[in-house]
Amino acid sequence: MRDANEVMVKLTARRAFQAKVLGTDPKTDVAVLKIDAKNLPVVPIGSARNLKVGEWVLAIGSPYGFDNSVSAGVVSAKDRSLPDDSYVPFIQTDVAVNPGNSGGPLFNSRGEVVGINSQIYSQTGSYQGLSFAIPIDLVTKVKDQIVATGKASHARLGIAIQEVNQTLADSFKLDKPEGALVASVEKGSPADKAGLKSGDVIRMVDGQPIIASSDLPALIGQDAPGQKVTLERGRQGRPEELTAHLGDATEKAIKSAKADDTVGKGKLGLALRQLQPQEKRDAGVDGGLVVEDAGGAAAMAGVQPGDVLLAINGKPVTNIEQVREIVAKSAKSVALLIQRDGNTIFVPVRIG
Repeated sequence: MRDANEVMVKLTARRAFQAKVLGTDPKTDVAVLKIDAKNLPVVPIGSARNLKVGEWVLAIGSPYGFDNSVSAGVVSAKDRSLPDDSYVPFIQTDVAVNPGNSGGPLFNSRGEVVGINSQIYSQTGSYQGLSFAIPIDLVTKVKDQIVATGKASHARLGIAIQEVNQTLADSFKLDKPEGALVASVEKGSPADKAGLKSGDVIRMVDGQPIIASSDLPALIGQDAPGQKVTLERGRQGRPEELTAHLGDATEKAIKSAKADDTVGKGKLGLALRQLQPQEKRDAGVDGGLVVEDAGGAAAMAGVQPGDVLLAINGKPVTNIEQVREIVAKSAKSVALLIQRDGNTIFVPVRIG
C-alpha cells in the first residue's frame, strides 16, 4: 500500500474499482480505502472483546492467489503482544493463514468480523500454526480517526521499559514477576511530569493489569494524545497511583530495554570508582560509579567494565559504601541500574 501507484478493489462479483487511499497507519498496519460504488453487501461487525480462547473462528482470503478461500480454527490467545508491533494486542489463532490472507477478515461463529488477519509466525514463510489478527475494535477506532482527520494518532508516555523476571521481582520486593519495569524516563515527557522514576514498576493502567511489559505500550498506544490515565506503580514494594497526560507517539515511542536473564551466584564481584567531573558531563549524569572490573555474579549477569552503576534496587549510589550497605541488606538478589552507550537498563544479579 505504501509504495503503490494505484490501488484496485476487486469484488466477488468480478467488478473492480479504483480506490482512493484515505489514510494509513503503519503502527497498526491498517489502511482505509474508498471506492465509488453503491448497494454493496456488508458483513456485521462484532467485537474482539467478547472472544474466548478456544472459540471457533474462520478466515477468508486469497492465499497464494486462490480467491475466496476459507480456513477455520480456534482462538489460541488474546491480547498477544509481538516484539515489532507493540501497539497491537493481537488475536492469536491456529487458523491456516498464508501469503494472500493478510488484510482478510476473521469471523466468529456468528458470522461477525472480529479481526483482520495480519501476519503469521513461521520459519518457512508459510503457515505453521501461529496466526495473528488485528482486533476489529482497534481497526474501527483507527478507521474512524482516519476518516475524520486523514490520519491516526497514538499516545506515548516517554519511558524505556523492560520485563520483570523473578530476580528483579525479588530485588524490588514485588509479590510476583509482573508489570513493566521503568528503566529510564525521558526528561520533560508525560511520564517525567507525572512523577514516574527509574525503578518504578507499572502494574496497572486505568484499572487494567500489566502482566508482561509488552502489555503497557499496547494499552497506551490505543489511547489518544492528551488523554489522562491513572497509573499504579510499585515502588520498593509499596503501591502508589499517579496521573499522566499522554503525549503523541509520532514524536517518540515507548522503548523496550532488554536484559540478560543469566545470573550467577556468590558475591557481587564489582570493582568500582567514582566518576570524575568530566566523566559525569560526558555521561550526562549527576552521580554514579564506574565499573573498573566485573567478576562473579555481576559479570555472569552481563555487567561489563566501563558500565556506569547509577542505582541499586532503585536507590541512587554515589559511593562504594552505599553499594556495600544496600548489597548487605539484600538477601537474594539486587537490581543494578546500568548506563551503557547512552542507554540505561536494570540488570538482575542473584547474590545469594
